[in-house]
Amino acid sequence: MRYLTVLGCALLLMPCAATLVFAEQPTLTEWDVPYPDSRPRDPYVDVNGIVWFVGQRNDYVASFDPKTEAFRRLPLDDGTGPHNLIVAGGDTIWYAGNRATHIGRMSVKDGTIHKIMMPDAAARDPHTLVFDTAGDIWFTVQGGNFVGKLTIADESVRLLPIASGRSRPYGINIAPDGVVWATLFGTNKLVRIDPTTFEVTEVELPRAGARPRRLEITSDGSIWYVDYAEGYLGRLDPQTGTISEWLAPSGADSRPYGMEVDTNDRLWFVESGPRPNQFVGFDTTSETFIAGVALASGGGTVRHMHYDKPTNSVWFGTDTNTIGRAQLPD
Repeated sequence: MRYLTVLGCALLLMPCAATLVFAEQPTLTEWDVPYPDSRPRDPYVDVNGIVWFVGQRNDYVASFDPKTEAFRRLPLDDGTGPHNLIVAGGDTIWYAGNRATHIGRMSVKDGTIHKIMMPDAAARDPHTLVFDTAGDIWFTVQGGNFVGKLTIADESVRLLPIASGRSRPYGINIAPDGVVWATLFGTNKLVRIDPTTFEVTEVELPRAGARPRRLEITSDGSIWYVDYAEGYLGRLDPQTGTISEWLAPSGADSRPYGMEVDTNDRLWFVESGPRPNQFVGFDTTSETFIAGVALASGGGTVRHMHYDKPTNSVWFGTDTNTIGRAQLPD
């Protein structure tokens, strides 16, 4: 287990946003994953409080029980390259077979796997999965340049090509009105998908050099994104098209990546540029940065995060082979 180090602006020895105000800090704890050099990533907490994650380099799905600190490993086929998982109830894992052209359904009980192959070989790398309100799965296909929908009832897959070439669809989320939003990491664009008509609309960001990587959506329907290339946090008002941006506390080289939103509409993201990585908070009401905590393991890179409402905590995986929890302030 590893514990936090809190860094204030004066200690960071790097540019800080003028609006940075350190309020009560989250408490970060990390646990070493017992599967060496496996890149544990994209944790998801099930209804029983068990944390599930994938080992991208070592082809596994694993669980961690925060109460007992016990790990359990369920193997995937060699070459699966799992990138992401989500959990239905406490008994079914859905994972992205990023190097093997499928989305997999795994039984929590015994680890048996059912594969749903992509209907087009060009959709070679399912990337990030997210549930909609009906329990179906929307997902990005980074190299194949698609956003897709998997309908659970009949296991049909619909792929929507993105007009911009090599756009690298990446982070994805569902707005309160059911509209699907994703980042196009190879461009300075977001994409909007009507879940009924499947109409695809690209939304260009004002800076040509922006490269949005993850996005989250607050309760008012605002679309928030992190710009990995130039170090900004941004907000799109989907009703007016207005875009506002804030330079991250560590500046242009901050490389913001993993991102989440809590029930208070506070945003949390990790700056993967600094060493160690910084876990940053932003209050969307006051429009100020409110936290900056260093990862004890260094982090390497934190790629995706998950908010667990019952415990008011954010879970993350690191390239330094840890699973971490940020216990948020009330």
